[in-house]
Amino acid sequence: MVRDLTELLDPELKGPIKMMLSQMPPTDFNDIPAARAASKQMMAAMKSQLPVIPGVTIEDKIIPGPKGAPDVTVRIYWPEKQSGLLPALLWIHGGGYMLGEIDQEDFTAKQFSLTGDCIVVSVEYRLAPENPYPAPLEDCYAALKWMAAHTRELKFDPSHIAVGGASAGGGLAAGLALLARERAELQITFQLLIYPMINDCNVTPASDALPDTLFWTRENSLQGWRSYLGCEPGSAGIACYAAAFRAESLEGLPPAYIAVGDIDLFAEEDVDYARRLITAGVPTELHVYPGGCHAFDILVPNADITKRFVSDIHRALKRALHS
Repeated sequence: MVRDLTELLDPELKGPIKMMLSQMPPTDFNDIPAARAASKQMMAAMKSQLPVIPGVTIEDKIIPGPKGAPDVTVRIYWPEKQSGLLPALLWIHGGGYMLGEIDQEDFTAKQFSLTGDCIVVSVEYRLAPENPYPAPLEDCYAALKWMAAHTRELKFDPSHIAVGGASAGGGLAAGLALLARERAELQITFQLLIYPMINDCNVTPASDALPDTLFWTRENSLQGWRSYLGCEPGSAGIACYAAAFRAESLEGLPPAYIAVGDIDLFAEEDVDYARRLITAGVPTELHVYPGGCHAFDILVPNADITKRFVSDIHRALKRALHS
């Protein structure tokens, strides 16, 4: 018997999410411009409900992109009360590799800057399907290299550079950690992976009782992977930098923090990735939140489960950056 997934939600999430599901039409990724417009509108509405966070200086910069590619826009966040050099975080937005922009990350990035006492650089990478792999990842790598080359200008300590992201942003952050290990041009000290989208082979239901998930469905995920990879997900020969779960060896990667809800489509792959990191000797902290669906922290920001989720992330980031 197929279960009603909303009944598995945390009690504080259940009412608001049921209401959202009843009011939101399904996203049609066959019309990418319309999907992006709808996502932008939803994010703007959510952003308008968030409190103002003072105490952070913001600046947009256009930096050189990958060789032969367009320039990349980054948004930089500094704590206004900064004294001396601080660690830095490269933050990568989510959106299934097809949607999203740095504007939607202002609230999160400001929080990270203040609670993590760090410089945050948010990157506006090119989106699929117009720009499939490796373009989005190379944009992120270009931002990372630019950060490493401009530590004095950015006022941060080059010995403490973290990468992080949520959903597809978490997938890009995980791929970036693998790519940085391979190229050996700079050192990443921490990876912050929030319900990361890392396994293109996640194409079958976990069970008959749980055939799909809320908000970010299996079909959404398949469409995202098709757009990003330029081929059918699960195909042979896909690089681990595109789908980090495919990496044969995880040894030598930076310490990781992984957080996901237990009814998120990515729960199983994220837990498995954490287990493999641990087996490879990578210090790894894993948090699984019962009753949490994909992006529950964005959808219901005032729920207790969200407050715990966000607080746990902030503590982990500050500990990693200042240890």
